[in-house]
Amino acid sequence: MAEIAPRLVRVLVVDDSALMRRLLSDVLNSSGRIEVVGVARDGREAVAQTAKLRPDVVTLDVAMPDVSGLDALPAILAVHESPVVMVSALTQEGADVTLKALELGAVDFHPKPASGQLADMRAEGERLVAKILDAAQGRVMRPRRATSAAPPASSRGLAVPPGGAAGCVAIGISTGGPQALAAVLPLIRPPTPPIVIVQHMPAQFTGVFAKRLDRSSALDVKEAADGDLVEPNRVLIAPGGRHLTVVGRAGNVRAAISSPDDPPVSGHRPSVDVLFRSVARAFGPAAVGVVMTGMGRDGVNGCGAILEAGGVTLGQDEATSVVYGMNKAAFLAGAVQLQFALDDLPELIQALSAPRRG
Repeated sequence: MAEIAPRLVRVLVVDDSALMRRLLSDVLNSSGRIEVVGVARDGREAVAQTAKLRPDVVTLDVAMPDVSGLDALPAILAVHESPVVMVSALTQEGADVTLKALELGAVDFHPKPASGQLADMRAEGERLVAKILDAAQGRVMRPRRATSAAPPASSRGLAVPPGGAAGCVAIGISTGGPQALAAVLPLIRPPTPPIVIVQHMPAQFTGVFAKRLDRSSALDVKEAADGDLVEPNRVLIAPGGRHLTVVGRAGNVRAAISSPDDPPVSGHRPSVDVLFRSVARAFGPAAVGVVMTGMGRDGVNGCGAILEAGGVTLGQDEATSVVYGMNKAAFLAGAVQLQFALDDLPELIQALSAPRRG
C-alpha cells in the first residue's frame, strides 16, 4: 500500500511589495512541504483572505500603507486563529513594532532583507521554511496579562534549594517567549534572586526587548554585557548572537559574553544549555532552571546539569505554551521536576526565593 504524503502547510503571504510576495512564495513553495494558497497586499486584504482561505500560517509584513501588519494582526486572529509569522526590517523601529506584534499574539518573526539584498532571503530560505513549519505546529495565545493569584498548589511539594532560597533563576525560552515574558515578568516583585534569561532572538532585537520589559517591570531588566553583576532584583537577557554564561561564586558572580564567532550549541547562539551549565557550576544546589515554550531541545542537557548540581528544574506545561517543544523534551528526558502553567511562574519564583521557615 502506497504511503500517504503528509499534508502541505497552507500559507498566506502578506506584503505590500509585489517583488517580496513573489520571492517569499517561491522560497516557500520550493520547500516541498509548504503551499502558498494566497497573497495579500495590505492588512485589509489580509483579513479578507484569512477569512476566505483559513490558512495554516500567515506571513505578515510589519510596515504596509493604509492598514499595517500591527493593526491587522488582531483582526486576522479574530477571523481565524492562524499562527502569524511577522516579516520585519532589522532596524530598531522594526524591532520595537515586531516585539509589540509578538506580544499581541504573533508566534514568531523573520528578518526582512533590505532593498538590494533580496538574495539574502533566498539564502535564509531554509530558516524561514523551518519557522513556518514550527508555527504550523504551534498554537495562538491571545494577548492577556496574567493576574496575581494565591501560590499554586503544585509549588507546595517542591523542595526549595538547600539553605533556604534560590541563588539564581535561569530561564530558557524561544518561540512564544516575548509574549510569555511580557505577561509574567511585571508580576514578579522584589526581593528576588538574580534572573538570567536566554531568549532565542537576533542581535538587533534583544536590546530593544530588554528595554521593553524594563519599562513594565519592578525589576532592573537589561541586555547582559560582559562583566555585569549577577545580583538580586536584576534580570539579564543574553545578547542575540552570543552565548551568556555566569562566572564566579555566590556574592561575586558576573556575566560573561562570548565572541560572536563562537559556534552555536544545541543549534543556538545564545544557547540555553550553555547558560544553564554555567549557573549549575556557579550556584550548585541553589541553582534553579526554568525551560519554557519553544521548538527543539535546547535546555535539556542544561536542566540535567542543574539537577546533577542538586538544584531545581521547572518546565512550562503544554496547555500554556505556544510551542511545546524544548520544555516537552526536557520533561520526557526526566530533566524537569515540575511542570507549571504560565500564570503560576511569578508565584513559583517568589516561593523558591523565600527563605525556608522553621
